[in-house]
Amino acid sequence: MNAESLLASAGINIGLALVVLSLFSILKKQPSNAVVYYPRHLSKQHHISFPQTTLSRFLPSVSWIRRAFSVTEQEILQHSGLDALVVIRLFKLGIKFFLICSVVGLVILLPVNYTCEKGPSRSKLSHSMDSFTISNIGKGSNRLWVHFSCLCFISFYGLYLLYKECNEIMDIRIQHLYNIRHRPDRFTILVREIPFCPEHQTRGCCVDHFFSKHHPYSYQSYQILYDGKHVEALLHQASSISRKIKHLRQRSMTNKCSRASGFLNIFRENVSQIGILEERFQVLCHKLRHLQCENMLRQKELPVAFVSFKSRWGAAIASQTRQHVNPILWITEPAPEPRDVLWNNLAIPYSHLIFHKIGVFIAAAVLTIFFALPVTTVQGIVQLEKIKKWFPPARAVQLIPGLSSVLTGYLPSVILNSFIYVIPYAMRSMATLEGCVSRSKKEMKACSMVFYFLVGNVFFLSLLSGSLLDQIGESFTHPRSFPSHLASAVSAQADFFITYILTDGLSGFSLEVLQPGLLIWHCMKSHSCCGGTKRKPYLYSLPYYRVIPIVSLSILIGMVYAVIAPLLLPFLIVYFFLGYVVYLNQIQDVYDIVYETCGQYWPYIHHYIFIAIVLMQITMIGLFGLKSKPAASISTVLLLLTTLLFNEYCKMRFLPTFFYYSIQNAMEADESDEREGLMEANRENVINAYRPPCLRPMNFTSPKPSSMQPLVSST
Repeated sequence: MNAESLLASAGINIGLALVVLSLFSILKKQPSNAVVYYPRHLSKQHHISFPQTTLSRFLPSVSWIRRAFSVTEQEILQHSGLDALVVIRLFKLGIKFFLICSVVGLVILLPVNYTCEKGPSRSKLSHSMDSFTISNIGKGSNRLWVHFSCLCFISFYGLYLLYKECNEIMDIRIQHLYNIRHRPDRFTILVREIPFCPEHQTRGCCVDHFFSKHHPYSYQSYQILYDGKHVEALLHQASSISRKIKHLRQRSMTNKCSRASGFLNIFRENVSQIGILEERFQVLCHKLRHLQCENMLRQKELPVAFVSFKSRWGAAIASQTRQHVNPILWITEPAPEPRDVLWNNLAIPYSHLIFHKIGVFIAAAVLTIFFALPVTTVQGIVQLEKIKKWFPPARAVQLIPGLSSVLTGYLPSVILNSFIYVIPYAMRSMATLEGCVSRSKKEMKACSMVFYFLVGNVFFLSLLSGSLLDQIGESFTHPRSFPSHLASAVSAQADFFITYILTDGLSGFSLEVLQPGLLIWHCMKSHSCCGGTKRKPYLYSLPYYRVIPIVSLSILIGMVYAVIAPLLLPFLIVYFFLGYVVYLNQIQDVYDIVYETCGQYWPYIHHYIFIAIVLMQITMIGLFGLKSKPAASISTVLLLLTTLLFNEYCKMRFLPTFFYYSIQNAMEADESDEREGLMEANRENVINAYRPPCLRPMNFTSPKPSSMQPLVSST
């Protein structure tokens, strides 16, 4: 890729970002678009103020950016939870890290690279950025010690930021757990592989007997789970019929007000249909009551139960200890919060989960292999100059001025990002099949799958396929020079990753805040319906499984290239600043918070950044070796060992706090409630929060406007 292609990519991405962000600032001020850009406020019935004057509503503004920067971390924690705050702190971590790295890279490394007179790039410029990268340093040059010193500084600065973030988020998590100590999951555990009691022909009495005996002072009650798929299907049918009755009743009342004979006939037909639907509804309700009776449910019992305790201390003890001499019986774990539970997955036998995991692993591997095709195609477009030599008809693109620059600079990153967009959703679907008991665990699993997929395909495969296409000709003619060509592969791909960061950041974040697909869908539905129809807000959950891995990949790319090609670092600062503003806006106005794990995403982020630091150091070990500087390679090995020891310390110091509830914190919360006299109030209805859907009472009612009576109500 030449300089013209890089400038073409930068110009297109910057121009597109400015246009999209300006369009968003205008559309956000239109009241008709509130269901797209303020769904969270509408769902909570908050007042939304729009500009009073017509002119100001149609002029671009940066008020939403100023508003985003005015939001404090405490406000995010209070309104959106610690998980959302972790996402914002990920962007802030990227800003802090790459701001310092940019100063080091541009002030120290860039002049050192460019002023090297004996570098290979002085004799033959094979790539546009080689003069600014480590490739311009000759073999055995003492200037490589400058790169080693910067590598040490960047590594230790990254480890310092990781330690600081872990310590601060851990403290916030402990305080946040205390603030939400009244949640039902603080008193509840999930028990699996409950043995069958042959004496009473049920598992429920077995649960009660076991915990009454082994936890006599803290055990309170239990909720056995049932295979309620058939009941849930009937509930869905009843809910659908109820909505149809409501719709027909509203239409009938509208037609009744008209004196035209045609409308009166329609009114009579609607009344007749309502009668038929109400009969079907009553039949379904009768079936549901029959299926929800005790004798029928006993036949559908699952070896799974939620067990509640009188104190948080009792629940913490029971969830974190081995309950039985047989380790595959009475398996306990902390209960997810009620809204986070995936009820259908609890019906999967625990012994079958290993087969689900193997199946998901195979499916992810197959997807990874097939994704190699678009990545290789993208690198083929990037290496258009080489392809012209092997395939002369490709020279036709030169007939149109500027087309070659657009094809090699902008198009590859757009194609790659388009393919990447669907990967998180595919991985989340696979994680669902693995049998996770909660939505949060499913999305954490998807988060890791997406990250490793991106590292393997987007990073490594881009390097390998790009260097292969670039060096294949010279490797056949000069086979002994292949190691040196491979050493420059990373720096040779720096310009491609700059375009990737530009496209993913400027274009990607701009389209994220604009939500063009949802906006078009809203416009289509608005024009297809009558003007007076009130639209429901388009409320979706924050996609952690999409945001965290993609941003972590950008951190990985930046770290690997921090010493090799420092010219990439300023682009990453823009990337993280724009992402910070965009997702602050999305968290405040758009995305709903459907669960709260109290920061359990942070250990995954810590692991991803640690992998980035290790990969940076391993890359430099290879480069120092190929640059004939063995002393620097050996010193970097020692640096790598220090990094590994640091990670082991962090795993011992911080990791348990994020996945376990300490007995000390549980006792402090219990003692606080005892002093305030809230313990008894917290115990009431704790287990009712975990009532499965098949046991919940039916309640299909309609609104009660002044002109209408209730449609149907069954409890």
